[in-house]
Parts: sequence; C-alpha cells; structure tokens
Amino acid sequence: MPGGPPAVGVIRVEKKTITETEEFIGRIQAVNRVDLTARVTAFLQEKLFNEGAEVKAGDLLYRLERGPFEAAVAQQQSSAAQYAALLGNATLQLNRAQTLLSTPAGQRSNVDDAKAQQASLAAQLASAQAQLRNVQINLDYTEIHAPIDGKIGLNAYSVGNVVSPSSGPLARIVSQDPMNVLFPMAVRSVIALNKRYADRGGLAAVTIRLRLPDGALYDRQGTIDFTDISVSSSTDTITLRGKIANPVRTSAKEGGPTQRTLTDGEFVGITVAGIEPIEALAVPRAAVLSDQQGNYVYIVGADNKAEQRRITLGQSTPELAVVAAGLKEGEMVVLDGIQRVRPGSPVTPGPAGPTPGWTPTATAPASSTKP
Repeated sequence: MPGGPPAVGVIRVEKKTITETEEFIGRIQAVNRVDLTARVTAFLQEKLFNEGAEVKAGDLLYRLERGPFEAAVAQQQSSAAQYAALLGNATLQLNRAQTLLSTPAGQRSNVDDAKAQQASLAAQLASAQAQLRNVQINLDYTEIHAPIDGKIGLNAYSVGNVVSPSSGPLARIVSQDPMNVLFPMAVRSVIALNKRYADRGGLAAVTIRLRLPDGALYDRQGTIDFTDISVSSSTDTITLRGKIANPVRTSAKEGGPTQRTLTDGEFVGITVAGIEPIEALAVPRAAVLSDQQGNYVYIVGADNKAEQRRITLGQSTPELAVVAAGLKEGEMVVLDGIQRVRPGSPVTPGPAGPTPGWTPTATAPASSTKP
C-alpha cells in the first residue's frame, strides 16, 4: 500500500521575550606586556625569580656584573671633584683681579683672563657631572626590575652569559587581571547595537560572556571598551575589544605559579548579549536551515502543503532564532521531521515534541485531512 503524506511536528511562530545574543570567536590578550631587555653589556650574575611566577612592579629580577660600572662611577666622581676644585680656585682668582682693578696695580686684561678661565672650568665641570650621571645610569641598569605586575615567562639566558641590548628579550611579563578579549563583529550588528542602546552608551552597555576552550561557560561578565578605527575590507567586520576580570583561582606556594582561568593568547567563544529583553518573533534554532542563498524554514499552509520560506535573522540566542523578516505571527513552522519535507509536497502536521529553550504559549493544533 502506498504511504500517505509524511508526518511532521510543527510549532506556531510566536513573540518571545528574549535577551538577544550573538556568538563570535575571539582571542584573549593581556592588557600589558613587557619584554625585559639588558640596557648595558655585562655578565648575567643572578636570576632572582621562578619562571611562571607572578611578580610585582619593582621586584628585582636580574642582577648583572656591577664591578666595571662601579669603577666608572668612582672615576667620574673624581673627575667632577677635580674640576669643582679648579673652578673654585678660578673664582678666587677672578675676585682678586676684580679687587685689584680699582688700584694702580690692576689690569683689565687680568680680569678678562680670569673670567674666561672660570667659564672654561665651569663648562668642564658640567661635562664631568653629565658623564657622572651617565655612568650612574649604566650602573643602575645592572639591576633589572619588573616594570608591571604580571606573570613572568621563560628565562632566555643562564647565569654566566654575556647579555647586551642586542641579545634580545631576557624574559617576558604579561599582566593578568583584567584581560582583554578581541573579536570581529559585522558592521551592521555594531550599528544596530549602537542605535538600540544609544541612550545607555551604545556598545559600552552591552555585556559579554566567554566560553572556554573546554566548552565551559566562564563565570565572569565583561564589557566592550574599544572599537577599532577601520573596517576589514575582506570581511566587512570591525574588531571590538572587551575587558573581563581574571581573578586568582588557586594561590601558589611561595614563588610558584598562580592559577587563573584566562591565559594570554588563547582562543575563546564570545557571547554578546543585550542589556534588556525584547519582544520579537522567534522560532527554535533547530527549525532554521541554511544554504548558499541564506536561511530558510518550512511552513505548513492551510492546504497542508509544505512551503520553503526565506527568512532574515536578527540577533538571537543559542536556543532561539529571532526572525527579523520572512514570517508572520501564527504561521506554522516545521520543527520535527524536516528531513522528510519537500517544497510543495503535502504533509501531515501535528504538535512538535519538547524543544530545549522553547515553551509554546499554545499547542499547535493538528490539521485535519480532507477525505
């Protein structure tokens, strides 16, 4: 016996109160990062940190050989002291020559020579003091301190190596809390969000949630604090930056690594959610199909024939698809048995089974079949 029209489960298109969300893929990025580099050429004498530990701004991390630089400082201190003494004597000679100028023994030429000598020695003293400051700075560079709070990475050079400004980074520090997250968003979505929440700061009023690489949902919320200044010409997207807390999860032993959830450079899923629910036409996401032309659903008309209907989606949730255009409230959309539906073919509609995230306000009635 030939089979009758295939049975399908349908749901009624309804208005739902939902919080709009969109999902993206982004990357975690530390707010601050610093590459530690030697500023002078010297032997690496001490390493004073544990790799992977968190350090505080000002902590001493490396100590280079100080002897040659201390000797240079002592030499320049002596040179500056010598010129200071000579300048003091030149000042006395000038004062004497100026005093004698009012007597028959005084000569203008002696005063001029004394002034020139004093000025020359003052310049030499200033030069010696500048050189002293320079060697003192080089001596200070033999101690390398942490410029920021953060986690320090691998040490690139062992104690005993000669390091210099051309040696490259000795280690890297990346800040830990808070973290940035960068992700692209379609320009049309950015414009829509800015318009919707214009009276609340636009994108700054939108919250973001993260889905970690293992699929778990991160328990902190973040906000968007920066929008890039240009749009990608190839994807018509613009890069947004969010900021989210990254507190300590497991305290470490003295000098050991500290455990936090977010790590600089990792990929995460990002859910951008509106700040308040909206009323919008919606269907379960499982009812929405897509092909090269876009998104579509199957609806069942009054004659129990299936019709393919192209739709435009708005910002949705993981369970619900918000329909911006293409459907009317009350129309019947196929949810169960979609694989058995062909456009224009008759079907036998009935109420769809339970669907996560979808609670119908009324049960879709089964349509009777004409004899």
